[in-house]
Amino acid sequence: MYFKSACVAMAIAMAGSIAPVHAQTDMQARIDSAADKAEKDVIGWRRQIHQHPELAFQEVRTSALVASVLRKLGYTVRTGVADTGVVATLKGGRPGKGGVALRADMDGLPIKEQTGLPFASTDMGVWEGKEVPVMHGCGHDAHVAILLGVAKVLASMQADLPGSVTLIFQPAEETGWGEDRDGAARMIAEGALTMAPVDAIFGLHVSSRLHVGEMMARPGPLQASYDTVNITVQGRQTHGSSPWTGIDPIVGAGAVVTALQTVISRRINTTEYPLVFTIGSIHGGERAGIIPDEVKMEGAISTYNEALRDEAFSYIKSTAEAAAATVGATARVELVKGYPVNANDPALYEWAKGPLGSVFGADNVKLAPLGTGSEDFAWFAKKVPGVFFHMGVASPDADLETIPKNHSPLFMVDENALKYGVRALSGLAVEYLNQHQDGTKPASVQ
Repeated sequence: MYFKSACVAMAIAMAGSIAPVHAQTDMQARIDSAADKAEKDVIGWRRQIHQHPELAFQEVRTSALVASVLRKLGYTVRTGVADTGVVATLKGGRPGKGGVALRADMDGLPIKEQTGLPFASTDMGVWEGKEVPVMHGCGHDAHVAILLGVAKVLASMQADLPGSVTLIFQPAEETGWGEDRDGAARMIAEGALTMAPVDAIFGLHVSSRLHVGEMMARPGPLQASYDTVNITVQGRQTHGSSPWTGIDPIVGAGAVVTALQTVISRRINTTEYPLVFTIGSIHGGERAGIIPDEVKMEGAISTYNEALRDEAFSYIKSTAEAAAATVGATARVELVKGYPVNANDPALYEWAKGPLGSVFGADNVKLAPLGTGSEDFAWFAKKVPGVFFHMGVASPDADLETIPKNHSPLFMVDENALKYGVRALSGLAVEYLNQHQDGTKPASVQ
């Protein structure tokens, strides 16, 4: 009797431990099937958006397409968030307190496309007051199409979902204009995360540095912050033949640029966190024989440590002021804060490796190196726990060393990658809701 009871108890325990695995496998199979059915639409949406890219806060056509598709799928849709952003929510048919958000950015770049694709962009836009060609040279067309595909998958599974899903279609990622002007920050300020409960957020970015079927991410800092430094070296204008009668801001600017090289090499402990500071723009003077009144410079600070952002600026400011003073000039130094560090929540990242491994295969879930590029998904990840990952769009036979990278006029997306994005984001959303029905969160973000 004891032996029989023990066997029954063991069988029940084993069944209980196996059941979630089977449930997860069955759910992923449903997602994969729905993603396959949506693939033709996803490719069509991507090509339509690619052919008609729009610049930051000008994504009128794109957001209209997005809103139309979402409404037909039964989502509650809010438009006009941060001018051209769209937020959509879907309430699952099963009870649940949990909520998850997924985000895609929509804006293109002021680049003249040279891909030769039959659906290449020939559209023009206005950037900083100038008419410019526009291209989806960073894959945001793919991001939007993927998230629309996810919307279709989740709508087909609505009856079996607990909790709620929020889909965020964001304008103006390609700006770096600061907290009050960036697309993500403005969407948050205008309620993108409050239409439904949001306990976690996920996002992706396509990359030609990886082949189709590969992805990479890392816990903690993934991408650097981005801040702009504006420096004006003020002198006193005079004739170039008698420089002693004025103060030369060009010589002062040279002293400033040289001195600023010591900020990183002598003031920052780069063994803890890397930091990059670059002067990328210098303007001063109109004619060879005239010493101008002032020289304007622009630089950028990138780091993976939030505390270092202000510390580095204080060193830059004091160094620039002191260097300008050596020639009798003055320096006005202004910090324009852009994107914060884009950091993945460590506990949520560890959890996400499971669903991501189900899509890409465990061997293709790679540890990403620290990236010096910036991403305003960081604003969302500062509000709720987030995970952001890079997904490969390079064809399997592509040479990753020579293939055109993001922001190139030759940048292209292998459309076979799109279904991986749909499966990955759908899987993350479904598994998160199923495993956090009571609103609990991973340990580090309780």
